[in-house]
Amino acid sequence: MMATSFIIRDALATDIPNCLNLDRTYETNYVWQMTVSEAGGGYGVAFRKERLPRTMEVEYPASKGRMQLALSRRDCFLVAVAKDEPATLGYLVMHHDPAHQIALVHEVVVDREHRRGKIGTRLLNVACRWADERDITQLMIETQTKNYPSIAFFEGYGLSFCGYNDQYFRNQDIAIFFGQSLR
Repeated sequence: MMATSFIIRDALATDIPNCLNLDRTYETNYVWQMTVSEAGGGYGVAFRKERLPRTMEVEYPASKGRMQLALSRRDCFLVAVAKDEPATLGYLVMHHDPAHQIALVHEVVVDREHRRGKIGTRLLNVACRWADERDITQLMIETQTKNYPSIAFFEGYGLSFCGYNDQYFRNQDIAIFFGQSLR
């Protein structure tokens, strides 16, 4: 991967097709396996990293509707674009919940060809500054249990596991959430 010079800016409606055309596929050899146990009138839930028998290739789901909604609600929708050529390298979509002072990152996508070039980190850094300017106190990020590359990225960024929802995604994938205090 060659280093690419890029800028992060607010997205425009005209950026949506380019964001949808990014290569969102990823490969993983691990998943987070969830187990639920019932004992003593209560429930226990545990997640553990499990190695898959073979590498799995998955296409990360993108949501045109979520991007459009982020623009219309004035949520945070950022794009990373190359300085030297008209190319979209990645994007981030984050919903702002002012009532709870929480920002929830729904999508962080970097084009497959441009990963490991600090684009995702810079997108998150700018999103954190955006949140701080709006007095948001908690940042949360959602991902799927099978998206181990994003899990590792979020943990490396310093985010901590903070919850799950086993009925969150349309395809019935389990959502896990990572977060950090911004104060």
